Amino acid sequence: MSAHAVDGSCLLAGGTAGPAALSALLSAALDALATGAAERGGPLPGGGPDGVAADVRRTVGAAGRVLPERGTGPRESLDALVRAVARGAADPADPLCAGHLHCPPLALAVAAEVAASALNPSMDSWDQAPAASELESLVCRELAELVYGGRPAEPPAGAACAPGGPGAPGDPGRAPDALVTSGGTEANQLALLLAREAGFRRVVCGANAHHSVHRAAWLLGLEPPLVVPAERGVLDPAALDAVLRRSGGAAPLVVATAGTTDSGDVDPLEEIAALAARHGARWHVDAAYGGPLLFSERLRGRLAGTERADSVTFDLHKLGWQPVAAGLLAVPEARGLRALDHRADYLNADDDTDAGLPDLLGRSLRTTRRPDVLKVAVTLRALGRAGMAELVERTCEVAERFAGLVAADRRFELYADPPLSTVLFRPAGATDRTVALVRRRLLAEGRAVLGRAQLDGRLWLKATLLNPLARASDLSALLKLVADAVPHVPKGRSR
Repeated sequence: MSAHAVDGSCLLAGGTAGPAALSALLSAALDALATGAAERGGPLPGGGPDGVAADVRRTVGAAGRVLPERGTGPRESLDALVRAVARGAADPADPLCAGHLHCPPLALAVAAEVAASALNPSMDSWDQAPAASELESLVCRELAELVYGGRPAEPPAGAACAPGGPGAPGDPGRAPDALVTSGGTEANQLALLLAREAGFRRVVCGANAHHSVHRAAWLLGLEPPLVVPAERGVLDPAALDAVLRRSGGAAPLVVATAGTTDSGDVDPLEEIAALAARHGARWHVDAAYGGPLLFSERLRGRLAGTERADSVTFDLHKLGWQPVAAGLLAVPEARGLRALDHRADYLNADDDTDAGLPDLLGRSLRTTRRPDVLKVAVTLRALGRAGMAELVERTCEVAERFAGLVAADRRFELYADPPLSTVLFRPAGATDRTVALVRRRLLAEGRAVLGRAQLDGRLWLKATLLNPLARASDLSALLKLVADAVPHVPKGRSR
C-alpha cells in the first residue's frame, strides 16, 4: 500500500480520531455537493439518459475506469464523483421535482446518517450494536403505539428492553411492536410472510394495491392475489364482500392501502376492517405513504380503522423526510413476530440469549443491516410529535393549494381533490400521447419531474408534493412549465 493511500484515503472514520479525519473530507464532499447542484441549476439534469451518461463517463476519464491502477487521492475523488452525481441528480428538495414518493430529507436526519455511517453498527447481534439495538427497540415500540394507540408500559430502570427479552415488564409479547425495514416493499413482504405462517395462504387486494403485494406473493410461493376492483382509486367494499363470500373455507389475508402510489387515495379502512372481521380474514394495511398522518391529530382521522389491522406498513422516507431507508412494519402484539425467530450460533446462541443478551436476528429477514433507526430517533426527538404533525399538515396544504390552481385554470383538468399530497391533472383536451410527451419533454430539458398515472382509462400527470416549504410561486411555475410544454397544434389539426 502506498504512503499516499495510507496518509489520505485509508484514515478510519471511527474511534476517537475518526471525527477529525472526517471533518476535512466532509467539508470537501459538501463543497462538491454545492458545486454540482449549482452546475445542474434545476430539479434534474438536462440531456436525458444519454447526456447524463456521457457526463459521468467524462468525469471517470477517457479510459472509462472507476478503478485506476493508481488512485487519485481522497479530495480529488470526492470532488470529481460527488460533484458529478450531484450535477446529474434528481433533487427532491427542488419544488419542481415532484414525480415520485421521493422526499427531500431533513438536514438533521442526514447529519445523523453521517454519524451512523461512521459508527457502522451492524444490527444483527447485540455485541455489534449495543446502544443502537436498544434505541431501535424503543423507537419501534413507540411508533407501533402511534399506530395502535395507547401508551407503552415504562420498563424498570436498567432493564433490558428488547421486546420479549429479559426484564421487560408484564407480558411484552402482548404490547404493540414494529420492525425496521428497508421500505414499504420489504414491510409488505414481511406482512405476507407472517400471514402465511399464521395459516392465511390466500391474498386478496384491490386493483390499486402496490405492486410489492403481488411480488411478495410470488416470492413466498403463494397463489397470485385475488384482485378486487377499485372505484375511483379505492378498493370497492361491496366487491370485496363478494370475493370473501366466495373464498370458501380458508380465510384469506386482505390487503388495503392507505395512500396509493398513483393518486394517494385511502381505501375505506373501517368498512374493510368490518368485512375482514365478519369473514374471519386477516387484515394488513399498506400505509407506507399515508402512515405519517397519524402524527397529526387533525389528519389522523383519514386513517381511522388502521388500528384494527393485524399489521401495518409505515414508511418515513416518503412522507417523513428521512433519507432512504426508513420503513417499518407494525403489529398490535409483539408475539405476532415470533414466526421470524431464527438461530445462528455465532449471532444468537441460546446460552447468550438466556444470559440476557438481546436477540436481534428475528428482527429482520436481513442479517447485516444499517442502524437506520438513529436518523429516525434524532428527528423524532428534535421535532416531537407536534413538529412532525406540522410538516405533514403543511405538505398536505401545499397539495391542496396546487389542486386549487389546477382547478381554477381552464387549460387543465383536475382528477380529484388530493386525499394526501398527490395531485393528478392533465392539459384539457389532450390525448394520452400528448400527456406522455409533455412529461418526457420536461424530463429531457431538466425543467421539472412529474410522474404518470393511468386511472379511469386515461393517462394523468402526477405531482407528488413532499416539500413542506414549497411556495405559491413554485406551484404556479410548475403549472406554467407544463402549459408551455404542450405541443402547439396549428388550426385545423387535431391533437
